Order: sequence, then C-alpha cells, then structure tokens
Amino acid sequence: MDRRLFLLGSAAVAASQLPACGGGSGESTAVDGNSIVTAGEDSRARPVTPTPAPTSPKARVIVIGGGMAGATVAKYLRLWGDAIDVTLVERSASYTSCILSSLVLTGQRTMSSLAFNYDKLRTNYGIRTVFEDVVAIDPVAPSVTLASGTRLVADRIVMAPGIDFDPVTGLTDPNAMPHAWKAGPQTTLLTQQLKAMPANGVVVLTVPKAPYRCPPGPYERACLLADWIRVNKPQGKLIVLDANPDFVTEKDNFTRAFIDLHGKVIEYRTNVVIDSVDPGSRTLFTNGGAVRGDVVNLIPAQRAGALVQASGLANATAGRFAAVDVLDYSSTFAPKVHVIGDSSATTQPKAGHIANQEAKVCADALARILAGGSPDPAPVTNSACFSTITMSQASWLHALFQYDAASRSMQPVSAATRASVGWGRESFKDMGTWYQALMADSFA
Repeated sequence: MDRRLFLLGSAAVAASQLPACGGGSGESTAVDGNSIVTAGEDSRARPVTPTPAPTSPKARVIVIGGGMAGATVAKYLRLWGDAIDVTLVERSASYTSCILSSLVLTGQRTMSSLAFNYDKLRTNYGIRTVFEDVVAIDPVAPSVTLASGTRLVADRIVMAPGIDFDPVTGLTDPNAMPHAWKAGPQTTLLTQQLKAMPANGVVVLTVPKAPYRCPPGPYERACLLADWIRVNKPQGKLIVLDANPDFVTEKDNFTRAFIDLHGKVIEYRTNVVIDSVDPGSRTLFTNGGAVRGDVVNLIPAQRAGALVQASGLANATAGRFAAVDVLDYSSTFAPKVHVIGDSSATTQPKAGHIANQEAKVCADALARILAGGSPDPAPVTNSACFSTITMSQASWLHALFQYDAASRSMQPVSAATRASVGWGRESFKDMGTWYQALMADSFA
C-alpha cells in the first residue's frame, strides 16, 4: 500500500469529485459485510482481509477518541505499522457524524444515517476497543487511567477528543438554546424546535469567533435554514449574529447567497459579542443590544476537548488548543503524546476531512518512529468543503496544504486552491458520494 497516495486522498472517489467537510445528499449508506453499499447504486464489494491484533506487539499505541481523527489513525496504524498494538478508547459504542448533520434539521437526513460503529475496526484490523471515559493521562511515562480505575500503558498516546465549548453567562441548561454542533440529542431537539415555531417565527443563529469546527459550517447551516424557512415558515426570519468581522471562508459565494438569494429571510450582523443570555425569554444580550428569537441556535466559542485542557496540552491559541509538530502531531508540551483533529492548533481548518488527513500523517509518522525511523519530512494534506446553499444546491472549495520547513507549518499551495463560482445541483449530489467514501475510509 502506498502511504503517500493515501495521505493525499480520503478514499476511492471519482477524479471529478471534491472532498468536503459538510453537506451531502439525502442518500443513505449501508456498511454490509466488507462492502460499502450506496442506496440506489450498483456498488461492487471491496473485500478486506481481516488482520488480527499482534500476539507479540513491537509497540503499543492508545488512541483516545473515536471520531473522524481517532478512528482513522487507529485503522492506519494497523495498516501501516509493524506489529503495533492499537487500543481505541471511546466513551460511546457508536459515533454520530457531525458531517451532514445540518441536513437533519431540514428533514433531509435521519440521525440513524449518520451513525457508525467500530465493528469493522475490530474485525478487519485487530483494533482493541474500550468503551469508557478517560479521567487522566500520564504524558511522560505514557499511560491512560479509565473511570473504572483501570490503567492502560503504551509507548505513545494519540489524543483525538474533538472540541469543548466555552460557558455562556446565563445559559445553565444548554438545551434551552441548543448548539447542535456535536451531532446527537441536540440535533433532534433543534429540529423539533424549528418545526414547532410559528409561521412568522424568528430563528437566531450565532457564529463563534474563529477558530471553530468546520469554518463554513455556520454559514451553510444558515443558508440551509433560510431555504427551509422560505418553504415551511414563509413569514419567518433568520438573524445571523457573527462574532467575526466578515465571513470566515467562501466570502464570495456566501455574500451572494446571504444578500441576493436569501436576502428576504436572512439578516446578517457582524462583530457581535454575546455578553449573556436569558433562556426563559430566549433573549441574547450583545454589544449591539438585545436580540430575541423563537428558536435560538447558539453555537458557543470552542476549545480543545476537556482532557487536553486538563493534561496541560492546550498551550496554543491563548490556551485554547494544543500546539503540535505537524510532522508527527506530537505535542510541544509532551512529545510522546500526539494530538490530532479539532483539538490541535495548526494552520489547517478544523474539519472532518482534515481530521482524516492529520490522522494519516500521524499514523505514517508513528509507524516510522516506532520502527526506529523518522517522520516523512514533507507531508501533504488535502482540504475541501462542499457548502449547502439551498436544500438542493451546493458550492465547493478545495485547497492543498504542504509542509513548509521554514515556518514548520502546513501552508496552502496557491496553485492547488480553487473554489466554485456559484453553486449547483451536481455539487450537492457529489457531496453524498464524498461522504460515503470518507466514512468508509475511516470506519470500514
């Protein structure tokens, strides 16, 4: 298997398709046996020869967190490593994809279509799974302490716990103003609130200060909701309160969408700081005055997962995320601990596709290191995003990142960066194809 080929792509996707961090079609994907079967398509089985866990491992790695980053790094450590024993520790026996989850709000996806388990990682790659909370890590003599008191020892720890949220003054019950930025019960709750609001109701959606998970995500959710409001609540309104001075990404397309396409539904306000909230009256108190909504989709500012914070690894971005060496994603605070995905501080966007890419770079580097070698000195990652502009049309953005030795960071390659001019139905359809490939690459 050519590692560098896999570092560049997510899975077998037609050359005309672009990887993405959000959106998708309403088609469902079933993982059946060793095949990836897409509803409505004549898909061919792709057999996988099961690889049992090594009986005499040469090294042990513990992966904390079973999302896009954690599942991918565990899989590729077993594919590329020389007899590396991999234990994946995750609190839940299944993962709910944040990618595509905004389509649940408009009734185009079900929560069950976003659920993935770890069966294939166990049976196909010999990954050990432990479904329990981690209460502490020892970053020096690498070990993990579970809530049960069990202590797991390893040569390296890979942390992929995702994000946590800043507290919001006055919001004692997060369900009163659901963020639905971690797909799950709040996604269902927000869907119910939207359906129940009056025909002339007002939805308030907040965009946190960057960096946050999936840069275009709040804007594409706004476009999606505006289209849904136009159809289902024709007298309704969407107020978007952005903590940033302008669109964080895809400015041309989102400006056109907000002003020209959805101008009768969306009211867009920038540089809005939320001081406090009153959940009872569904009111947000901001630097621009009070804003009330019938439904409030409050997406708070974000930081690395709590375990990263508690372990002292959040030493970048004003103490919000973990500084890492992007050659192997080792923490600058604790070299035997590697932090990938949304909890790391890099020049790459925080998104599911990039989490998959960082995981592969990390897996490749650890396979080399644990065999007595050194990481690849010139890693490349691939970032792209489809953005839902309506319930049936999407735009896209694509970029390639290459390691820059002078700055020791991943830098975008301008010649490999391009975006769609406008949006269309074909791109919306392409999102579904990409999603199936990406999830298969991470979980099957």
